[in-house]
Amino acid sequence: MILATLMIKLGIGQTTISHSNDEGIKQASQLLERLGKNEADIVCLPEQYLAENRIDDFETVLSPFAKIAKQYNMTIIPGAFYTKSGTKQTISAPVIDNTGQFIGVQEKIHPFDNEKDTISPGSEVKVFSTKCKFGIIICYDMVFSDVAQTLAKKGSQVLFSPARIVRHGIQPWHLYCQTRALENRIPILAANTQTSKFGGKSIIVDMIEDDGVMIPKTKITVGQGIRLDTFDLKKYEKSRKTRFLDHKKFT
Repeated sequence: MILATLMIKLGIGQTTISHSNDEGIKQASQLLERLGKNEADIVCLPEQYLAENRIDDFETVLSPFAKIAKQYNMTIIPGAFYTKSGTKQTISAPVIDNTGQFIGVQEKIHPFDNEKDTISPGSEVKVFSTKCKFGIIICYDMVFSDVAQTLAKKGSQVLFSPARIVRHGIQPWHLYCQTRALENRIPILAANTQTSKFGGKSIIVDMIEDDGVMIPKTKITVGQGIRLDTFDLKKYEKSRKTRFLDHKKFT
C-alpha cells in the first residue's frame, strides 16, 4: 500500500553558553525533555555547544540523551563533536534512535578554517532510517551543494544540520539552508548555539507551493529554546523527482 501522507513532527533545540560539560548536558537534556513532551519524532541539537567538545565515548558521555530518546520514543541527533577513533580525529554527529540505541555517526565532510589542521574529513554521507529517512549536514557542509543533493538522491526525506555559526554569518547561513531546501525539494532543520560569539537563530525551512512555484517558509528560534513543526514528507516527493529528472549533465 502506498501512503498518501507521511506526517511527522520534527524539532530543534538551541543551546546557550555552559561552563562545564555536565552543565551543558543538563541544559540540553532539559531542551530534549521539552521536545519529547511535545511528541517530537526526530530532533537535532547544535554543533560543539559544550564547554569541552571532544567526546571519544559517545555512549557513555551522552547516556542521559539515550534515556530521554527511549522514554519519549524520539530519535535524537545530539549535536556534532570532536572525536577520535584510533589515529583518526573527526567531527562527528552520532544518532540515537527512538529505543535509546546509538545507531551510527555522520562525519563532517568539510572541516572549516583551523579545523583542517587536526580533523580528517569524512568521505561518505549516510542516510539513517528511524521514523523516516534522514541525512545530517554538519555546519560548513551546508555550503557545498552536492552534500545535500547526494543525501536527497540517496533517499533522505528530511535533512538535519548541527551547526555553530558566528553572529555575522547568520544571514548567509540562512540563505544556504533555504537554497538547499529549494534545490532538493526537501525540508531542512538547522540548529545553532547562541552565545556572545555564536548567533543562534536556528532555522526550520519548509516549503509551500504557490501556482507551481515552491516558496520557502521559515521559522527562527531566538534565545535558548526549542522549535517544532509537523511535516507531510510525502508532499515533496513528486516535485523532488521532477527536479532531479530535469537536471541535465553538462561540461
